[in-house]
Amino acid sequence: MPARTRPIDKLAAAAAKCSKESSVYGKCIFADYNNVHKDKCVTEFMKLKECYIKAYKQR
Repeated sequence: MPARTRPIDKLAAAAAKCSKESSVYGKCIFADYNNVHKDKCVTEFMKLKECYIKAYKQR
């Protein structure tokens, strides 16, 4: 019987594959962190989210 992969392990592996998108999103937030509001970096966040979902499903 194959070993069961825990969801947190799958998430960690997915996050490791999306370092470029994470960096872009982080830089967007950090650029003006005193004025963070809803949808401030929505395009960067959506790219990061898509990357996480794609990488999570591949595993």
